[in-house]
Amino acid sequence: MDIVPPILKEFPHSFETERLLIRLPLPGDGVYINQAIIESLEHLRPWMQWANRTPSLDETEINVRQAYCHFLERVDLRFHLFEKRSKRFIGSSGLHRIDWSVPKFEIGYWCRKSEMGKGLITEGVRGLTVFAFEILGAKRVEIRCDERNIRSRKVAERLGYQLEGILRNFRLAVDDHIENTCIYSMTPDDFKQQTLQQRSGASQ
Repeated sequence: MDIVPPILKEFPHSFETERLLIRLPLPGDGVYINQAIIESLEHLRPWMQWANRTPSLDETEINVRQAYCHFLERVDLRFHLFEKRSKRFIGSSGLHRIDWSVPKFEIGYWCRKSEMGKGLITEGVRGLTVFAFEILGAKRVEIRCDERNIRSRKVAERLGYQLEGILRNFRLAVDDHIENTCIYSMTPDDFKQQTLQQRSGASQ
């Protein structure tokens, strides 16, 4: 069987959910991302290594352009989330730590502070889950997070990801605490079951 090199894989670079436009990073996005990061540093710092200091606009733009290149190379698929009506940048998610031979992905996500509590990240991660299974043919999708990160855990649990286990004393966290890492996962069978349940609930 011929294996298509990842860089030749064709799939959409954007899609929409009920409230969101979800697309690949594009040059020029740095200004939106930088504003959101600065607004949210206090919220992000306990969980994100890259939030340990305030980035300059140029640093953020460089990061965006690197993510754009990685997306085109298919080595990492970062997506930016925008509220469709206002065009406002909401946060970032994506499919990371990719193994195309399976294929499997890990979803990461963060939300700007002023948009928290609206269910937008849950909506975005649901959209990426559908994208991973229906468009990319995923056999496994993971969500990993610090056991203490309750908000992140609730996103995974609301979407039907299964807690496979907790890796105790797995790594050094951002705050120098030895982190217990939760591993949530979804397989095609899980995804089908969740889809059937959602359709059944919608028809009632």
